[in-house]
Amino acid sequence: MREAAFVKRNQQRWQEIEQVLTGKTPPHPDRLAEIFIQLTDDLSFARTQYPKSRVTTYLNNLASKIHLEIYKNKKEEKNRFVTFWKYELPGIMYESRKQLLYAFLIFTISILIGTISAYYDETFARLILSDAYVNMTLENIEKGNPTAVFSSMGQADMFFAITFNNIKVSFFAFVAGLFFSLGTGYILFSNGVMVGAIYSFFLKKGLAGQAFAVIMLHGTIELSVIVIAGAAGLVMGNSFLFPGTYSRFASFKQGMLKGVKIVMGLIPFFILAGAIESFVTRYAFMHWSIKTFIIGLSAWLIIHYFVVYPYKLVKYTYENRE
Repeated sequence: MREAAFVKRNQQRWQEIEQVLTGKTPPHPDRLAEIFIQLTDDLSFARTQYPKSRVTTYLNNLASKIHLEIYKNKKEEKNRFVTFWKYELPGIMYESRKQLLYAFLIFTISILIGTISAYYDETFARLILSDAYVNMTLENIEKGNPTAVFSSMGQADMFFAITFNNIKVSFFAFVAGLFFSLGTGYILFSNGVMVGAIYSFFLKKGLAGQAFAVIMLHGTIELSVIVIAGAAGLVMGNSFLFPGTYSRFASFKQGMLKGVKIVMGLIPFFILAGAIESFVTRYAFMHWSIKTFIIGLSAWLIIHYFVVYPYKLVKYTYENRE
């Protein structure tokens, strides 16, 4: 059977399965088992006849969703909180891996642009960071503590202020996805340029290594959260721009729900980044081994939970379906 005929014959049923999975009321376990068997048969046929086709990838992802739904209903039916963190959010992150990559690339490229621009144009840092910030930092450098800004407030006050600001920036990065993903791209770009300008400023003063180690104590999680929130915005924006087989409204509704869940999943990381910046970063002259440990642990936490674990979860689901 030709692939086009195979898709045409089964497309409506696959769409109905997706609607069942995205419905507000969880499907009955017996119904899940029924559609799982049907979809597994379709997937087996597609893998045999069209192994490198997009339809095979689509069916594999759809079957993975059903398997996760069955598994979480069986194991975590009474604990929605555990289900969300252990299965649902990682599953969404796996589905959103392309948007996460796009957000990371936009942010990384903008950092490079900010770094190069500020390095070759002395006025650029003042334009991006403001005269007040640059003058304050110059005074701190003269006093021997370039990153003294992180100890300029009381710990508790700073914690609430920083956490609120992190939430605000990430929320804007997500909501800006309403503007056809362009708004999210702008938020990522502007914040990346700012980070690059700060790094370049310290680089020209010969303090890049010292300042980078201090800033990344909290920045490892803080900047990662902005990128992930940006991915949530791209998920929402792209769902409207590229609805696929869904109606534009139905696709947007699904994308918005996924984006909201991603942002909700960032709440503990907002708090953790704010706590590190308020209670740890102020000790700029701590031993380098402590800084390395905190930065490394923070990087492992972000990469493992948002990248590695989702991949392992889907791979485990796939292997247990064979």
